[in-house]
Amino acid sequence: MTNLKPHLSKFLSLLLLSLSLCSYGPLMMANELIPVGVVLDLKSPVGRVAERYMSMALLDFYAVNHNYSTRLSLLIKDSGNDVIAATSAALDLMKNKEVQAIIGPQSSAEARFVIELGRKAQVPIISFSATCPSLSPSQNPFFIRATHDDSAQVKAIVDIVKAFGWWEIVLIYEDTDYGNGLLPYVLDALQEIDTRVSYRSEIHPSSNNTEISEELNKLKANHTRIFLVHMTASLGSKLFALAKSAGMMSEGYAWILTEGLSSLLDPMSSKVMDSMQGVLGIRPYLPPSKQLEDFERKWKRNLTSIRAKSKSITSLNFFGLWAYDTIWALAMAVEKASMVHSCFLKQNTSNNNVDLAALGIFEMGTRLRDTILSTTFQGLSGNFHLVKGQLEPSTFELFNVIGKTERIIGYWTRQRGFSKDLNGTGERAYSTSKDNLKQPIWPGDTTEQPSKLRIGVPVSFNKFVNIKWHSPTDDKPSISGFSIDLFRAVQEALPFPLPHEFIPYMNKHRQMNGTYDQLLYQIKNQVYDAVVGDTTIIANRSLYVDFTLPYAESGVSMVVLVKDDENKDLWIFLKPLSINLWLTIGAAFIFTGLVIWVLEHRVNTEFRGPPNQQLGLIFWFSFSTLAFAHREKVVNNWSRFVLIIWIFVVLILTQSYTASLTSILTVQRLQPTFVDVKEIKNNGYFVGYLHHSFVEELLIKQLDFHKSQLKPYLTYEEFPEALSKGTHNGGVAAIFDEIPYIKLFLAKYCSRYTMVGPTYKTDGFGFAFRQGSPLVPHISRAILNITQDRDKIGAIEQKYFGSQTTCEDQSATISSHGPSLGVDNFKGLFLIAGIASAISLLVYVFNFFYSHWSTLGNNNPTNSCWSKLVEMAKHFDKKDPHTFQREESRVHDVARPNIFEPSPSIDDMQIHSRNSIEGTYDVVIHDDNESLSSSSRHGDASMQDVPHGFLP
Repeated sequence: MTNLKPHLSKFLSLLLLSLSLCSYGPLMMANELIPVGVVLDLKSPVGRVAERYMSMALLDFYAVNHNYSTRLSLLIKDSGNDVIAATSAALDLMKNKEVQAIIGPQSSAEARFVIELGRKAQVPIISFSATCPSLSPSQNPFFIRATHDDSAQVKAIVDIVKAFGWWEIVLIYEDTDYGNGLLPYVLDALQEIDTRVSYRSEIHPSSNNTEISEELNKLKANHTRIFLVHMTASLGSKLFALAKSAGMMSEGYAWILTEGLSSLLDPMSSKVMDSMQGVLGIRPYLPPSKQLEDFERKWKRNLTSIRAKSKSITSLNFFGLWAYDTIWALAMAVEKASMVHSCFLKQNTSNNNVDLAALGIFEMGTRLRDTILSTTFQGLSGNFHLVKGQLEPSTFELFNVIGKTERIIGYWTRQRGFSKDLNGTGERAYSTSKDNLKQPIWPGDTTEQPSKLRIGVPVSFNKFVNIKWHSPTDDKPSISGFSIDLFRAVQEALPFPLPHEFIPYMNKHRQMNGTYDQLLYQIKNQVYDAVVGDTTIIANRSLYVDFTLPYAESGVSMVVLVKDDENKDLWIFLKPLSINLWLTIGAAFIFTGLVIWVLEHRVNTEFRGPPNQQLGLIFWFSFSTLAFAHREKVVNNWSRFVLIIWIFVVLILTQSYTASLTSILTVQRLQPTFVDVKEIKNNGYFVGYLHHSFVEELLIKQLDFHKSQLKPYLTYEEFPEALSKGTHNGGVAAIFDEIPYIKLFLAKYCSRYTMVGPTYKTDGFGFAFRQGSPLVPHISRAILNITQDRDKIGAIEQKYFGSQTTCEDQSATISSHGPSLGVDNFKGLFLIAGIASAISLLVYVFNFFYSHWSTLGNNNPTNSCWSKLVEMAKHFDKKDPHTFQREESRVHDVARPNIFEPSPSIDDMQIHSRNSIEGTYDVVIHDDNESLSSSSRHGDASMQDVPHGFLP
């Protein structure tokens, strides 16, 4: 019975055509029969449907246009889905039947060769099913595509992928010209939206069930669950039946059909349809019309008698409709082009049916081709209007296979994108949102979107990742934390939806199921698609995962116990200033005293006398300025300048010393027990770290700790006890951890522990994805947007770290180094004082040398330079006669009474007398021998002038 079906189909077609010819026999006697070749695979669903549709097209066309002078005569050949057979059939039709056009062939591979024959013979080749984009009518002038090429649907397919946020997809395509032709267009379009094609599966049409099943098992082992299928109906029906048997039509999978399968769903058997439940398909939109309704009624009425034997072909089919419109377009063109008595121009004659050299040229071929290209009408499939040799669809419809039917979930147009219906009016923005589509039913009879991002979540510090179980039997905990909330904010900032689910990386005891490295390696093992948490970006992890940009800074440092720096030191009064500063201050005192002495020695009697007395005066004068207790007067202006600067310096030093000493005596100071990693390592002390952390590797490889010195701890609650015990009592000397964790730890225990030592930099916390994941650049850009928005990132930080900004145990001030003030704190002061003293000294010495050098040279011109310097030094030790004469004159003026003034009181006279006597004594004491006689003479004269009442 199976072998009789093709013959039955031919018989029915010929019967319908004969009835048509008998009905219009009288008219046809005068009509020109135009031979038209038809090359189809009559064993395929498309071939069988197309043959019947074309037969009905002839009946319907000439029933309407019975006055036409031309009639198409279809000469049908079966290609048997073979390229050589199709080429041979076409050659035979051109050479021996002299057909003026060929409809077909059916496949793109067959059409490639037949098109070359048509070009050589100038016979139009019209195909309604060869949709491969590589067959371009613009490059093949005698090839006309009475449909659109497959690339027209690519934009709509890509918008579907984008709407549902699928970042990875698997292509399953037929290994033929038809299947391979669409591949470059799809790959380029998916690349534009950063969707990665993780795998490309080629299936040859001749593959048996075993080979297809093996390929499906490979796909099942792959992590990607989104499939785009591009193949013909015969191969697609086998694929989906086997996919269902392999369990790939269940929840979590998504299948998208291209137009090749979507346009031919109706002729498929109910078994095949049952295996395609939940798939999405795209196909051209078929606009409703009265002509289409009439044809559908006629189609069903004519096939009533064979419906039992051909259940699969009772519904409308796109390929059949395009074949129907092709007959109408060709019949119109033949009549319009006046194809009467047209013939082939033979180049030579041959009885060989496949002799290419004997193939003639159709003299009216170019005219017929141009007439077909300009033909327009409203056909069953819509507006028939060829643009660049092919149809251009304007609208696609999206459908979802539910039960035995297809449920339309939306429409797509180049102008508006997705929409739920075509009744909307007015202009609106282009949309790729799934909100403009009806809810699809996915495989597994679920509305939950397939291919959620499986995100592994570590068991961590609860401020970063907090996993809370509601009951012992709960399998879906609530997950929150800084890292989780930040990821959710990043997800909202993405330009596409990102469905996901968080999966805690736990064992049956609800504890961390391994290390962070092992968790990240689960991405490579395809257990997870990503890891979100406080995962540190380090070099060795990047060998098997891709990290996003960091969302938080990080690094590794050391936490140690602090000890009380008790105020029982005998020399605590020296601690406010460092040793260097004490020495610097002492040197500055001596230098300043020496400068003042040099400036005052020749002009001030208080700075003269025996050497030992003058040496003591140098120290006494400068150090007495600490308490501002110096009583010696200075008369030199340069001395006064130096003294003003120095007293200011002394004031700052004393105030700073007082403040620092007060702080030491009144505030409890805590010092870290260790500040140097080398000290801990060289002494063989134990150090701790958090179990499952990469810090263990850092301690061994980077800091050269021996593994026997390391102690892992499961939780942060164990840190205080370990540090308090110390390395000799079963604890540790220090704990190494990442800085974000240390800050949270110290926020609670800041009075007992502190962070010291250098920071070992890492690249911070980031989200991890599979290598090559197209999501990484999108997530990284979103992280930048979030972290640079202070309002958004600030709100998240405040939520988890706001209450930890101050120490909960603030009972002391922790100092990681001594409180002493150093020289660096007062560099500016010492610099100012030093420059002032040096300038004053240099100016004074220069003036002294300048005023006495020439005098010494005139007195002893033969003396050497050294002798002159010795003489200058001796001369420096003498009084400055001009200064002392002025002082003596001032004393005389003060001592001489004024008869016009009232008499002084007894107290005033006693004070004046005491001052006069003291000044006299000072002169006598400090004078040398030479000045003694002169001073005595002046003193005698003075005493003679003083009234007797002023003497003691």
